[in-house]
Amino acid sequence: MSKFNIAVIGVGGVGGYFGGKLAHAFSPSDSRTNIFFVARGNHLEEIKKNGIIVKSPEFGSLTGRPALATERIDDLPPIDVFLICVKGYDLKGVATSLGNRIRDDSMIMTPLNGADIRERLRGEIKIGIIFPACVYVTCHIEEPGVVAHAGKPGKIIFGRDPDHPNTIPHELFRVFEESSIDYKWQDDAHPAIWEKYLFIASFGLVSARHDRTLGEILEDPSLRKETVEIMNEIYSIALRKNIKLPDGIVDLSLRKAAAFPNNTQTSLQRDIRQKKGKSELDLFGGTIIDLGEKLGVRTPATKKIYKELEGI
Repeated sequence: MSKFNIAVIGVGGVGGYFGGKLAHAFSPSDSRTNIFFVARGNHLEEIKKNGIIVKSPEFGSLTGRPALATERIDDLPPIDVFLICVKGYDLKGVATSLGNRIRDDSMIMTPLNGADIRERLRGEIKIGIIFPACVYVTCHIEEPGVVAHAGKPGKIIFGRDPDHPNTIPHELFRVFEESSIDYKWQDDAHPAIWEKYLFIASFGLVSARHDRTLGEILEDPSLRKETVEIMNEIYSIALRKNIKLPDGIVDLSLRKAAAFPNNTQTSLQRDIRQKKGKSELDLFGGTIIDLGEKLGVRTPATKKIYKELEGI
């Protein structure tokens, strides 16, 4: 019986947390499952030497040792599941590099922050099974080879690929369960993806534009109003796409934000402030504007803040 091979591409915060759990559960000597990492730089070199260390209030500390850690996707053997955990702005490059590595039965999951990640990936990869997905986890690279996790255990929500509705990944369920990865399989994962997107895109855009924390946004009437306006634009787009979101989703999202520590910053806010040259601005503002134009939904609040952020 051949091994079930999983490649984690991008071993930063999200990829490090889930990849660390996978590699800890399945050592290279495991008879059924192999875990592979694609990473880069000093982080990769430390993983090669010592494995990846994940620190967490959930389990203390664990070390995961993949069967192989490499910078080159071409170094990997045939892969059954690609877990793509890069930043959204690197997604197209990864999709291009996968090239002929994808088979008809290859499974791909990209638990990134955008609402149209699967569609973006499908634009580059025409075959294989791409599960719509989102993830809830708070973690970051503390130092090369070490990922720090905070808060509740991470959770992956994913569901059927509309192009392959009869494919249910039972073997992947088994791997997640044996790795103590919390997951939820849904026939239609799009409502969960859009519920998260409504929250993270609205607060991401406002926090990045004004360099304010979640607590500061909620306490400032004008910033709170701007956030709600963007949420309502996203909600209107979801309705046009026939995506059913919970009743009172805007109020639910505001209450969710209030449960975070007041000093919580968003990843888009950090990227814009640090002037990295790359950010998820297109995944948030760009997607809202593009979908609004295609579906006939006005998005003035998003357009205003997007244009301002483009100039920073």
